[in-house]
Amino acid sequence: MKKILSLLSFLLSFNVLAELRATGDLGIVIEREDGAALIINTTEHKQLAKISNLGDLSHASVVFSRDQRYAYIFGRDGGLSKIDLLQDKLDKRIIQAGNSIGGAISQDGKLIAVSNYTPGGVKVFSSATLELIADIPADYGDGKLSKVVGLVDAPGQRFVFSLFDAGEIWTLDMKNPQKPVIEKFKNIGKLPYDALISPDGRYYIAGLFGEGGMALLDLWNTGNGVKRILPDYVKADEKLPVYKMPHLEGWAVAGDFIFVPAIGKHEVLVIDKQNWQLVKAIPVPGQPVFVMARPDGRQVWVNFAMPDNNQLQVIDVKDLSLRKTLIPGKAVLHMEFTPRGEQVWVAVRDDNQLVIYDTDTLQEITRLPAQKPNGIFFSARAHKTGL
Repeated sequence: MKKILSLLSFLLSFNVLAELRATGDLGIVIEREDGAALIINTTEHKQLAKISNLGDLSHASVVFSRDQRYAYIFGRDGGLSKIDLLQDKLDKRIIQAGNSIGGAISQDGKLIAVSNYTPGGVKVFSSATLELIADIPADYGDGKLSKVVGLVDAPGQRFVFSLFDAGEIWTLDMKNPQKPVIEKFKNIGKLPYDALISPDGRYYIAGLFGEGGMALLDLWNTGNGVKRILPDYVKADEKLPVYKMPHLEGWAVAGDFIFVPAIGKHEVLVIDKQNWQLVKAIPVPGQPVFVMARPDGRQVWVNFAMPDNNQLQVIDVKDLSLRKTLIPGKAVLHMEFTPRGEQVWVAVRDDNQLVIYDTDTLQEITRLPAQKPNGIFFSARAHKTGL
């Protein structure tokens, strides 16, 4: 009997008898005011744990390890936190810069890259230990450092990012972590403020705040340089005041179209992915922030900057028309689809709630409490380029 009790005690000490948990339906919800992250189960619609003391999460983003066990949270205060989703704990946290804006995980899952405002540049860390692997200052001449935005992972063990102050796009090849290879594309346009990479990892597109249009880099043919698309769409004197910058990582790629938020206009732009020409400008009630596609590409969901941030609009991609307007509550900040798109979770900051919708019927399923939620990230992102 003593041997049995001793064995049980040994097994429990290693959590062998603890409740098993799969990682495929887990996610992270950021509570910005509390500096905390909720671990949630998307299938059961419930909170599993709360991880606190994560610093300034006012502009936090999250990526996941390829085995979906760990979430890496990038904080605005330069913090990089590694969360163990199975043991409900903070595995490790470092302060790697003074002000950071996001990050990415490499194709093989071994490297974490962080884009920094202060000091401007990119730092690359081991995903296992968070030890520094490479430090890439965004030096664009005479020791001047640029803010870095639009950092994404790309095939070939590369990262791609934009230099806000310099008007440049850089690619960072990390096949040999000890000898990073940088390729620079200059004069791509004024003030690139964010960017996306197409789901197949081929096209990198940076939005421009300082002038009209967007900058397109074909990563299959980098020798062709950067191409400007939609350069004359909006003239400077036609723009409305911008209350919140659009987030281009939330751009929607659906079928042959790309759906993007128009800066300074109340429109969602539809671009033909084959020729990069404007197909249609869909009127919306406010300035779009996130424009996100359901995984099957049939719907595009749009949220807005204040004062219109109490609503969502659903666009039917089949005929490029508005299907429905929803009013989830005060300050809709972020959306995240379940992996196959049957549901969407919505962060409603000022109502302290997560609202879950059925994307077929567009009916509300349930609401969950969360303190000032401003970001929702599901572990399925682990297997998607650019997320």
